Amino acid sequence: MNMNMTILGQIISFIIFVYLCMKYVWPPLTAALAERQKKIAEGLDAADKAARELEDAQQSVEAALQESKAQAATLIEQANKRASQIVDEAKETAQAEADRIKAAAAADVEQEVNRAKEALRAQVATLVVAGAEKILGASIDVNNHKELVDKLAAEL
Repeated sequence: MNMNMTILGQIISFIIFVYLCMKYVWPPLTAALAERQKKIAEGLDAADKAARELEDAQQSVEAALQESKAQAATLIEQANKRASQIVDEAKETAQAEADRIKAAAAADVEQEVNRAKEALRAQVATLVVAGAEKILGASIDVNNHKELVDKLAAEL
């Protein structure tokens, strides 16, 4: 009977222990576990939300980068067009300047040719007068026959 009484005492003690544990120990443990589970779930949700936000931020950065590249390409294209325009304008200006210089040179050449012709006419007129003087054997006065000499020089 000692053994039965011992077992019966142990069973009663165990039941009281279980009751006290269920009443005072178990609720704070389950509350702590539930709170821990809630914090873990919130952390996972926050991590998922942060991952989504990171993905959205990466997409917006990628879009901004593409837009920046497009703007850069547009600016480069505009710069190249402007450079071509500047080169074309410089070519046109240089061509106009070259044409002006050519025209001035042609006018100078024409003027020099006219001067040379006039000088040649004057020399020919002098030679003609000298030749006529020798042929006629008499002196021809240039001042008296200036009109005749000028007419002769104009014909040459």
